[in-house]
Amino acid sequence: MGWKAAEKLIRHWKILRGDNVMIIRGKDKGESGLIKRVIRSQNRVIVEGKNLVKKHIKQGEGHTGGIFSIEAPLHVSNVQVLDPVTGKPCKIGYKYLEDGTKVRFARGMNASGAVIPRPEILKERRKPRPTSPGPKDTPIEHVLEKTYDAKAGIGMPDL
Repeated sequence: MGWKAAEKLIRHWKILRGDNVMIIRGKDKGESGLIKRVIRSQNRVIVEGKNLVKKHIKQGEGHTGGIFSIEAPLHVSNVQVLDPVTGKPCKIGYKYLEDGTKVRFARGMNASGAVIPRPEILKERRKPRPTSPGPKDTPIEHVLEKTYDAKAGIGMPDL
């Protein structure tokens, strides 16, 4: 999209892909939507169906040209996660439950303090794992081959 890399990157992200957020600044202020993509190198997020801009695309081989509406990235400071109980924008905090699990919770002035669950979309992989071995994969026979025996001293390097 032509954005430069951010000068100061956010180290600990609290907003995740699949979160329900509200836009708090810009032309779509007050609207809410799901985060479609997180661009960490630019400190930006893309919200599904929001911040639409017109993109002129030239016709080429295999595709037609024209004017298309696409979602432009928003800076992460211009969105806030919605509280699951009140439905209002809130800040995010982390705490540990009694059983030792780390969870996100809603914090701030109008927040309920409810636990914000991790989005289900994060459990799916973007690229599926390959099912067949590739040309650079090690064959299973070589992986299971025993090359060192501690009791017999076989396979010890000469030191």
